[in-house]
Amino acid sequence: MSDLAPVPGLRPVWLDDKTKSIMDRAIGREQSLSRLLMTYIVTGLIFMLLPGTFLGVWNLIKFCSREAVNSVSPAWIQAHGHAQLFGWVGTFILGIGFYSIPKLRKMKPFALGEGWLCLAPWVVGVTSRWFANIYPWHWRVLLPLSAALELLAFLIFFRAVASHRPAGGAPKPWEPWIFVVIAATMGLLTSLMLNLGASIQLARHAASPAFSHEFDQRYLIVSTWGFLVPMVWGFSSRWLPVFMGLRPLRNHLLLAGLGLNTLGVVAGFFERFTAAGILLLGGAATAIAAIRFFEPATKPAKTINVHASFPIFVRIAYGWLLIAAVLSVWASLAGEAAGIWGASRHALTVGFIAAMVFCVGQRILPSFCGMRVLWSPRLMLWMLILLMTACALRVTSEILAYQGYAVWTWSGLPVSALMELTAVFLFAVNLTVTFRLPPIVVTTPLNMTTETDSKSPNQRSEP
Repeated sequence: MSDLAPVPGLRPVWLDDKTKSIMDRAIGREQSLSRLLMTYIVTGLIFMLLPGTFLGVWNLIKFCSREAVNSVSPAWIQAHGHAQLFGWVGTFILGIGFYSIPKLRKMKPFALGEGWLCLAPWVVGVTSRWFANIYPWHWRVLLPLSAALELLAFLIFFRAVASHRPAGGAPKPWEPWIFVVIAATMGLLTSLMLNLGASIQLARHAASPAFSHEFDQRYLIVSTWGFLVPMVWGFSSRWLPVFMGLRPLRNHLLLAGLGLNTLGVVAGFFERFTAAGILLLGGAATAIAAIRFFEPATKPAKTINVHASFPIFVRIAYGWLLIAAVLSVWASLAGEAAGIWGASRHALTVGFIAAMVFCVGQRILPSFCGMRVLWSPRLMLWMLILLMTACALRVTSEILAYQGYAVWTWSGLPVSALMELTAVFLFAVNLTVTFRLPPIVVTTPLNMTTETDSKSPNQRSEP
């Protein structure tokens, strides 16, 4: 990514009309892509704050006051989880995919209308799912309809970013990160198909819109470890070696880690939870070794416009990934272990996925959205400290409280929830204010277009 941005809507006066026209179209498309991405990101932030995090905090405070995990409706808990996984992170991934995948693969541009067409059914689908879980109003219609709309939106996305050929020349061999992203995309497709099938079954036969505990546990393995985890690995292997100055990627280990992770997801779906946990742990460790996060860097990290602690928190996030896998093995061996299972899921979704969104999102999104600069790197530091502290408190308290090891730790759970709510609110503020800032404009020979600069380029002084 370049740190230079042309003046929007202008082009060098010394170029011929054909070249000027090409530049105008390229600049206009880039601006339209940035607007599309910003719309996806703002939409994801809304899902993150209201139906996602706020409802999660409400659920947690409610059952902490009664010191009983089963005191809150499973439908409400699933509404919170779906809004976080698909409404927040899923919307971010779709938006970033529309913006970056055709560029990274040097594919022919897709019609921008497909990006807007995808957003509409996705937002309506996720919102309908939330309402179907929270309110009993016509849920037998809303639940399968929401699942069908989400699947439709995915198919529009897939057709837009994956069905076009390279822009020119012979096709290049696929890099390993592409295989990882494809596997994650298939995990998303599988999750959406499972969601549709289960929603139809519930609408026909069940008394409430909540998935059964057994199915929900299997479904979460597919939608987290099968979709979100490899998606983060794929983009991590593409961007983070450059951003963090890491040693060259070990491609064979990355694919081996993907294979172990896939086997673990399959084992978990068929309720072989101990084997699944061991395979997922092996896959996570192998992927970390492939990207070489914990080896000495060979170059200084590129932390311009973000906080200098960015590489530290990325490594902490991948540490939480390992903790989540270890806890899943422990939970599978412990029998009735709602607290350990919950701690494992929280370590994964907050400690790893949310932390990576906070880190990488604030590193790339300002540049993608019209070459802007993150409003407050210091705010980025504080929100990450809050998030990681809250996650540690939540994971520890869930194990001790839910398992009955230390009843007094019930009081720590609401504190952790409020800390996480504060962190995600600060994240939303930092990105929202960033999007309202004007783009960076750096004077270069390609954007000198004023009357006083209308001489030939050879007569211009360097900026």
